[in-house]
Amino acid sequence: MKPALSILVAAVFLAACVPAAATPTPGIPPALHPFAPQPGDSSLERGPVYLDSAEMLIMESFPVQIRLALTGSLPTPCHSLRVSVADPDPENRIAIEVYSLVDPNMVCVQVLAPFEAGIPLGSYPVGHYTVLINGQPAGEFDA
Repeated sequence: MKPALSILVAAVFLAACVPAAATPTPGIPPALHPFAPQPGDSSLERGPVYLDSAEMLIMESFPVQIRLALTGSLPTPCHSLRVSVADPDPENRIAIEVYSLVDPNMVCVQVLAPFEAGIPLGSYPVGHYTVLINGQPAGEFDA
């Protein structure tokens, strides 16, 4: 009887060590990256962002995780970076909107403010995806 009990206990422990099946989820919840649109944004004035580079990083994980590395400048140090990531459309295009916000009543020095930002895009179901930043092609990846 003891060998059967030992095998049962071992099977339970081994089953607990098996990772759960990963279910890809398009996009990433906005709360998980600091540049997502915020509730008070509607009271701010929208401004441009001057992008120098946008690079897609494909993490070696399962499921595949995609991260966007952005570098550029904001119009002034008073502007805040915002990045809105839409879910893929029926043609597997992921539209990303990059912009800045500023309080129109704030007085600020007129000098560009450089930034670097890492935006987690999450994981996606199997397929070929195209990423568009402000309507312009930024890259493609296969999930």
